[in-house]
Amino acid sequence: MKAVPKVNTDGLYIEDTLVDDAFSGVVPFYADPPETETDIEAAVDEEEEETEPEIAGYIVGVPVPQGLYLPQFDLAAWEAREEGEQTDPSGYWSEGLSAEEIEELTKPQPQEPTATDLLGEELTAMKLQNIQQQALVGSMGEQLVQSKLEGIQQQQTIGALGAELAATKLEVIKLKGADQA
Repeated sequence: MKAVPKVNTDGLYIEDTLVDDAFSGVVPFYADPPETETDIEAAVDEEEEETEPEIAGYIVGVPVPQGLYLPQFDLAAWEAREEGEQTDPSGYWSEGLSAEEIEELTKPQPQEPTATDLLGEELTAMKLQNIQQQALVGSMGEQLVQSKLEGIQQQQTIGALGAELAATKLEVIKLKGADQA
């Protein structure tokens, strides 16, 4: 058994099908007519009147060359060849898509992010948020230290003012005592 291409009536590739190893050439395959109970009864009643089945496509014993996106078999050229004519069988195949369609197929498509990619993005966002919070905590720590230093400086200033006030009061008391004596 070997796989050979099936083509539609226009010669466009449909799928591969299995045939005997000795198969070569091109043979038609037929569409299966839908069978209903009325069709079966009508067929029994009218056995004499047989309709020719409709050709759905062809089984092609000529291998498809590599590199075609939508292979198309030239049925007319195959039928027009002379019996026994030796030609390159791949010459019956051509590209069934236009250059624009091939370009559209081959241009890079945006890929959906994987679960790992999504987790990585989430982890990165969390790390950035953590860095921002650490910077904020550091800034607040600096402000707290600055406030404590200012508080210590104010206490020193108050202490110095208190000492000056006490010294001034002592001088006033000494002056009052010197005036009374």
